[in-house]
Amino acid sequence: MEGDDFDREPIVLVAGYLIFFMQCGFCMLCVGSVREKNAKNIILKNLLDACFGALGFYVLGYGLSSGADSGSFIGGSNFALQGVSKSDYKTWFFEYAFAATSATIVSGAVAERTKFEAYLLYSFYVTAWVYPVVAHWIWNEEGWLSIFRTDGDLFLDSGVLDYAGCGVVHMTGGFAGLWAAWIVGPRVGRFYRKDVGSSTSKSLADDFSAPGPLKVKKIPGHSASLALLGIFILWFGWYGFNSGAALHLGAPAQTASLCAVNTTLGGAAGCVSALILQMLFGYRRLGVAVWDLITAGNGVLAGLVSVTAACSVIQPWAALVAGLVGGVIYVLSSYLVSHILKVDDPLDAVAVHGFGGMWGLIAGALFADAELFSFALDHRMNKVDIAVEVTRPGGLFMENGNARLLGSALVAILVILGWVMVCMVPFFLVLRAANILRVSTEHERHGLDVVHHGGTAYPKDYASDDFLVAAGSPTAGTNRLSFGQPSPEVMSELNAIRQNQANLEAKLMRILAQSPGTSSSDPST
Repeated sequence: MEGDDFDREPIVLVAGYLIFFMQCGFCMLCVGSVREKNAKNIILKNLLDACFGALGFYVLGYGLSSGADSGSFIGGSNFALQGVSKSDYKTWFFEYAFAATSATIVSGAVAERTKFEAYLLYSFYVTAWVYPVVAHWIWNEEGWLSIFRTDGDLFLDSGVLDYAGCGVVHMTGGFAGLWAAWIVGPRVGRFYRKDVGSSTSKSLADDFSAPGPLKVKKIPGHSASLALLGIFILWFGWYGFNSGAALHLGAPAQTASLCAVNTTLGGAAGCVSALILQMLFGYRRLGVAVWDLITAGNGVLAGLVSVTAACSVIQPWAALVAGLVGGVIYVLSSYLVSHILKVDDPLDAVAVHGFGGMWGLIAGALFADAELFSFALDHRMNKVDIAVEVTRPGGLFMENGNARLLGSALVAILVILGWVMVCMVPFFLVLRAANILRVSTEHERHGLDVVHHGGTAYPKDYASDDFLVAAGSPTAGTNRLSFGQPSPEVMSELNAIRQNQANLEAKLMRILAQSPGTSSSDPST
């Protein structure tokens, strides 16, 4: 094709490097969104997502998703890269980067209270089994939902439009995170019931039977700077995610350029709509305009997710619409998860990736341009020696469109939800029954860094070192020795400051509880 005479392999590899670099973005976003007493823990989990994800995808995952001997449901060969040709190594690496991305989404949803061993088992399980099956259904040429089928009828004569992974990556990871967060339970203090006729509040971790309506307490992360650094890294990596996926799946260079434009517009629009909507909710409650930084950053991610399924086949104006709606869906679904479902998701991973992925599949089915769709697929099909002119239906709202893509998208949403539930609920229930899922309340209160990782991520913070001594840690006292033993006068002053802080927090809680403008039905609460 004119203008498309280039060596695809090195470009696909570079796109894979960008996607892998998104692990750094997730790491920074996660560490900035948790309290500093758990920074080391979440960083190590993100690192080992990449490591255990590589092992799981090597041993089983690649063979199940892309094995040469494939059926409509699952692949059945090339396990541990046996029988894979040298020209397919780039395919393994590129698809591994996607698998690791899906797995790492869950790290934020279960942050600050999950045992380290359970998370390692999860990372291997998702990349070895849960994710590869969905990837095979939608991306493999034999998959029963694939738009790339070369043998047999397309599902609803269209297949499922998911070029870069709204369903395969984001819905799988997002709703795995929902089930994980629900089963592991909330962090201490995240939800509480206020005693009737009393000024005291009790955390769910302390008293499940306390009367009164269930309240939600915001637990902010310790570094908005790190969180936004992560957002920018993820946005940068998303160009490899979307444009790289188009090239990997055989689309021409012009389609990859369109993906870059749509990725930019989708992320920008999601940021604006989420920021404004959250400001309006806050203004309604408080009477002042508050422009929330974390909401804006998550709005970017929601917008990026919203265009991921159809970035190669929608016009730029449609990417703007998809991103704008994605930002709104993020804000509303975040409220749904925390205030209605009462699920504790510290990073809003379920809202951004789970619900954002659902909307992305639907958006593609509404706005897909039939000409762009056929242009991208015609190039791929002729690339695999099927010399035919490929035609596909447009989206429901487009010229020459119909409801077939929308029907396929809705079926894909249902089967992905069902598959993730069937796989993940028993898995996490077994871990909980074996008492290897959640840390103890005492460990959670002191912080996972001190208890499990030999000390805090910030050496100046030695206040929790007493717990290391009590726990018999071999690193006990190392932080304190570095700074000298505090005198009794200093310790007395520190204790007084802590007590004053606790008194102020209790007073603030009483004021908020008595204020008529702090109803728990407000999404901005």
